[in-house]
Amino acid sequence: MSIIDNRKAFHDYFIEERFEAGLVLEGWEVKAIRAGRAQIKEAYVLIRSGEIFIIGMHISPLLAASTHVKPDPVRTRKVLLHANEIDKLIGKVERAGFTLVPLDLHYSKGRVKMEIGLAKGKKQYDKRESEKERDWEREKQRLMRDKTR
Repeated sequence: MSIIDNRKAFHDYFIEERFEAGLVLEGWEVKAIRAGRAQIKEAYVLIRSGEIFIIGMHISPLLAASTHVKPDPVRTRKVLLHANEIDKLIGKVERAGFTLVPLDLHYSKGRVKMEIGLAKGKKQYDKRESEKERDWEREKQRLMRDKTR
């Protein structure tokens, strides 16, 4: 069950591969995510000294969640992956010119997980082409629907 999608990532990048990863979150963050108060549109994933972090993910704190903790809505959060997946990602990002983008937040067995995409950036003409393709698919569906009536 998806909580938040990053539609901008599909507009700006070609997604080559997807990985499901865990997140290191605090209690108030989990409560806020369950309330739908998270945003990953401006977030990006970074590799630092063999570990993966997400930067720029905004989680708005709930007013009643915690009184003794000072929440930081855009703190850097650690992303949890298996070591062989991290090694594979490091190789692709450093050598092949890929980048890592967060695609969505979802629940898996009661836990909040993140889907990370191994992506290559689109040029402006690629973005226009995919938009034309999407418009044509929509028009085809409209024509088929009108034809059956």
